[in-house]
Amino acid sequence: MSCANYPGLYVHIPFCKTKCPYCDFYSVTDETLISAYLTALDTEARFYRDQFPAFDSLFLGGGTPSWLGEAQIAELMKNLRRHFTFAPECEVTIEANPDDITPDKLALFRDLGVNRLSLGVQSFDEAELRFLQRRHTAAQTERALSLIRAAGFTNLGLDLMYGLPGQSLDAWTNTLETALSFNPEHLSGYQLTVAAETPLGRRVAGGRVRLPDEETQRQFFLLTANFLTAHGYLHYEVANFARQGPQAGSLCYYCCRHNVKYWTRTPYLGLGPAAHSFQAGRRWWNFASVGRYCSSLDAGRPPVAGQESLTPEQIRLETLALGFRTREGVSLGTIREQPGADAILSELEQAGLVRVDHDRVIATSDGLVVADRLPLWFADGDGRLGSGET
Repeated sequence: MSCANYPGLYVHIPFCKTKCPYCDFYSVTDETLISAYLTALDTEARFYRDQFPAFDSLFLGGGTPSWLGEAQIAELMKNLRRHFTFAPECEVTIEANPDDITPDKLALFRDLGVNRLSLGVQSFDEAELRFLQRRHTAAQTERALSLIRAAGFTNLGLDLMYGLPGQSLDAWTNTLETALSFNPEHLSGYQLTVAAETPLGRRVAGGRVRLPDEETQRQFFLLTANFLTAHGYLHYEVANFARQGPQAGSLCYYCCRHNVKYWTRTPYLGLGPAAHSFQAGRRWWNFASVGRYCSSLDAGRPPVAGQESLTPEQIRLETLALGFRTREGVSLGTIREQPGADAILSELEQAGLVRVDHDRVIATSDGLVVADRLPLWFADGDGRLGSGET
């Protein structure tokens, strides 16, 4: 098996010091559960070591993985390496908060084989950080970035967030400029989305907070794409930008190898509460509860909450949905499996939402704004642009 064909391994570490008001990822703040979680995670890894013997990407996400103690992180990594084989050039990413970064923790990460850091910056604006109830300040972020470089990390990704209530395009530009001053290899620019069940979602529903309208969000997105590509970043997925690598032909050297697996429907294994897995057209997911996750494994059962086997039509639509998000687009052959697809494709081209490059159909910048809607036009089957028409 070539390195490019390895599956990826995701480990969900669902612990946070505090819960952000906009976050709908599964997480808990009870650190007394960490020990039981680590024991259960070791058991779950044992279940899958024959089915998934080797990986070329490992992503520790959350939650806040960096909040764990150094001994806990070391135990987790030791157990994973005991059960699985990792390719020599394996990409090993850990998500971290700026205020968790210390020289000792960075030294531990290096010793454990971590070679990529994903830092949850969100903003360099103090007022925006307070609104988001982040537990770090801009000054802490800048200190963390200096420590990361001093520790020798050469693959650094920053997560940033736009579309906040009251945020101006100028303020967002300032955040981008500050981020670029640290020369990160990777940048993710996420639009603030609000789930109804979160504290922020309830404030929005109650009229106490107003989000930017769709046109303003479009302006934020296009500003992000134009600004970062003008500064040498490759816009390889809707929200993700990477620098070109040091070697010739390494156009996407700093693209997140692990996340690319999701968008290309490459197999991956997810361990931990609420983690999802995919292999051979089958998807399954774990209980979104540390308690149920641990009790299931204590009883000798995999903590699987549900599963599905995808039909050919589901696979086609998923291929469209994921492909339109990326710079690689979707194959023309996949598009043409839908009756009337050529007429729809022609309309989308005329609307400036897609372009055809040889045998690939690729979303334009305007098309990426509505990337989630593009597959729906090919699913309607009536040969017309549907409700997603712009």
